[in-house]
Amino acid sequence: MDWLAWGATTGPVAWMFNFAFFYPLFMAWVWMLGGLWYFFHWERRQSADPEKPPALDSYPPCSVLLPCFNEGENLRETVAWLMDQTYPNYEVIAINDGSTDNTAQILDELTERHDKLRVIHFATNQGKAMGLRMGAMASENEYLVCIDGDAILHPAAVQWLMWHLTSGTRVGAVTGNPRIRNRSTLLGRLQVGEFSSIIGLIKRAQRIYGRVFTVSGVVAGFRKSALHRNRYWNTDMVTEDIDVTWLLQSDHWDVRYEPNALCWILMPETLKGLWSQRLRWAQGGIEVLRRYALDTLTWRRRRLWGVLFEYVLSVLWAYVMLAIVVLYFAGLIAPLPQALTVETLLPQWNGVILGITCLIQFAVSLTIDSRYEKGLWRIYFWVIWYPLAFWLISMLTTVVALPRAFLKKPGKRAVWVSPDRGVRP
Repeated sequence: MDWLAWGATTGPVAWMFNFAFFYPLFMAWVWMLGGLWYFFHWERRQSADPEKPPALDSYPPCSVLLPCFNEGENLRETVAWLMDQTYPNYEVIAINDGSTDNTAQILDELTERHDKLRVIHFATNQGKAMGLRMGAMASENEYLVCIDGDAILHPAAVQWLMWHLTSGTRVGAVTGNPRIRNRSTLLGRLQVGEFSSIIGLIKRAQRIYGRVFTVSGVVAGFRKSALHRNRYWNTDMVTEDIDVTWLLQSDHWDVRYEPNALCWILMPETLKGLWSQRLRWAQGGIEVLRRYALDTLTWRRRRLWGVLFEYVLSVLWAYVMLAIVVLYFAGLIAPLPQALTVETLLPQWNGVILGITCLIQFAVSLTIDSRYEKGLWRIYFWVIWYPLAFWLISMLTTVVALPRAFLKKPGKRAVWVSPDRGVRP
């Protein structure tokens, strides 16, 4: 197989190049085929109009949990959209997690105008997981919907999520479909393509071959009894959404994906903000790997093997890429043995194949996602930059995150840090 490598001809470096090439190529086709299977098997048969959720046999009460930390700029808009939900039987519980801006004052003001809104104030920053815990315990309802304090929830989203939660007793969670609001920069446009063509497609494929890696923390519905059996959200994980997904699925609860449950979110549009966000995501994934990987390797949890194997390979890919880069620059400083010599970092025909595959993947996913959001094709040719920008960031954040996750002191509380929310439209 050495002839397949583009930066080395023989030895272990050739094998590293082959893995660096074939892993993203193989996974792209797995996601495409899995996403198409999901679409034709399930998605095509249901409504593609987010405005028309299916009618339910009954409408049990639901609590929307809204954890907030320094969200004064966004709260009025977020709450206004929450109050316009078409689901007939719900309340909103906002948890002010020790905000240092005017979040507390705005929430108190909004409670006087909206009977459906209740507020819990923390004196100090306790972290999103603790905020969600307290909101769930304050709720008297079996069904919970969780969104972020800067998100805009589609008016029919709660009913779409409740449609799944009430459809079967083993449905523990449903992840919605986050969409990017801010698109004024190249990074913003690339993330529109990423959420449509990567994240949505991966969730569809993962539902086919077993379990999903994570619900979207910005919009998800939960069955409270499933959370209660597993002591709710763990407060020592930097990504509570990844952790609770594995927690529930390890307890054999079903986690579903509903693309009609739309939620519009703000994302970083600076490299610094994007780096911080992706480093947190990478560290959260590795923390979950550290906590659940060994327990997952049992026959009873075999449906998690697919996402476990996929994530382990992605971490290995990052370190293989790092090794290739290090060997290349080491070879510029001093001669290396032939078996360890990296001749070039520039892909040749291999890069053309990956580029074409990337465009095919985006075309497949945009075709599917265009059912839920019009005008997505306008960003199609921007996404050619995606592999260069985001694969590089993914590699570097994974490399940095692995030692951070394993050196982190067990039980240390994860608290809020205000993110970069991009350029507002």
